[in-house]
Amino acid sequence: MATFEKLENNRAKLTITISPEAFGSAVQKAYQKTANRYNVPGFRKGKAPRKVIETMYGEGAFYEEAFDLAWGDAYDAALAEHDLTAVDKPSLDITSIDAASGVVFTAEVQLKPEVTLGAYQKLEVPEPDFAVKDEEVMAEIEKDREKNARFIEVDRAVENGDRVILDYSGSVDGEKFEGGTAEDQLLVIGSGTFIPGFEEQLVGMKAGEEKDINVKFPDEYSAPLAGKDAVFAVKIKAVQVKELPALDDEFAKDISDFDTLEALKADRKAKMDEKAAKNRQTAIENIALQKAADNAIVDIPEVMIERQINYMLRDIAYQLSMSGLSLEDYVKYTGTDMNGLKESYRKEAESRVKMQLVIEAIGEKEGVACTDDDLKAIIAEYADGSGKSAEEFEKTLTDEDREYLSDNVLARKAVKIVTDSAVLVKEETEKKPAKKAAAKKAEKTEDAEAAEKPAKKPAAKKTAKTEPQE
Repeated sequence: MATFEKLENNRAKLTITISPEAFGSAVQKAYQKTANRYNVPGFRKGKAPRKVIETMYGEGAFYEEAFDLAWGDAYDAALAEHDLTAVDKPSLDITSIDAASGVVFTAEVQLKPEVTLGAYQKLEVPEPDFAVKDEEVMAEIEKDREKNARFIEVDRAVENGDRVILDYSGSVDGEKFEGGTAEDQLLVIGSGTFIPGFEEQLVGMKAGEEKDINVKFPDEYSAPLAGKDAVFAVKIKAVQVKELPALDDEFAKDISDFDTLEALKADRKAKMDEKAAKNRQTAIENIALQKAADNAIVDIPEVMIERQINYMLRDIAYQLSMSGLSLEDYVKYTGTDMNGLKESYRKEAESRVKMQLVIEAIGEKEGVACTDDDLKAIIAEYADGSGKSAEEFEKTLTDEDREYLSDNVLARKAVKIVTDSAVLVKEETEKKPAKKAAAKKAEKTEDAEAAEKPAKKPAAKKTAKTEPQE
């Protein structure tokens, strides 16, 4: 049994009773679990009777351990009794405890916030344009041509865009440095692979020609070479040009199961159309849900935001680990600290939490439910993604897993209510042509300015090997 008192800031205080019977059972379990901690003369360790230990160490010898074993079930039952959802661990305080009358304790906890929904149906959403254009299809096929290109040697001077095979040996103040020497190095001129000024000075050289190239390592380069003047003795061993395969039926046969280029184009377009349709639906969904969230009012507890930030940082840490970088290194290289990094994700974390709460509130208001068929369908979906049969996958599921999948179904149904009712509105692109032209002109001007400014490259990660690369 429990009583419930609502506190400020969406907190609750529960006064919970554990019956003498339940507590007595917990005390016995505590004795069985901890008896070996007590030294009792005349008994081997862990073999002393409970009464003997209680006589020697006091009646409450096992109370603390027993409470730790018993409070969780009593607390969960109290939340269920009053239909409350906690979003953080409770703060506990024992009011009274003894074997004869059981336990009375209080639990103060942060509750899931109440959501005041605004409009979430028939929301106006600008109709996104994801139509696949012919030039986009050709751009994808061009990528395949690039992948299948070959390089052939030519007997002429190096030009921008050529690939060269070269040897080089670098030195600073007449001393060679680690990682500054290589043979048969491949380099595409104009790729920006090497430090500034290196590639440009190769233009005009021919195969067999040798030359000293003077460069300066960028200030943001790793120590000890940062900002240093260097000389690279280079020798061009070969000059190569890229030769793309002809864009014809033979090319289609080489890279696919299709006999003609037209069939290849049609297949690529069909796949791109399918992907575009999914992206279009996702865009509509995102806009509609964001509007529904903006229309809702909810006071989000700080603990939920902090938890979401931690989830996001764990995701980032995982992604960084794929590149061999730790989150701590990332923080150091970006010139911030962990608190600053957390703060930078606070707004997004708050938005995500609010979105989730609004989706749940919509589902509750609309009375959505997860049927047995729904659960079977989502189990089959996840099983397919894991490469297992539905039967095999289902055997691995815990009660917590099933609850997660059920919640997933409820969220999808709530989202569908919002997106299915959304009203798509075509954006008026033809109005005010003069203003449109002005905006276009401004856009071009900004793009031109951006193109004229050299991009600032991040400082290179310090490594054991130092090549003449940025």
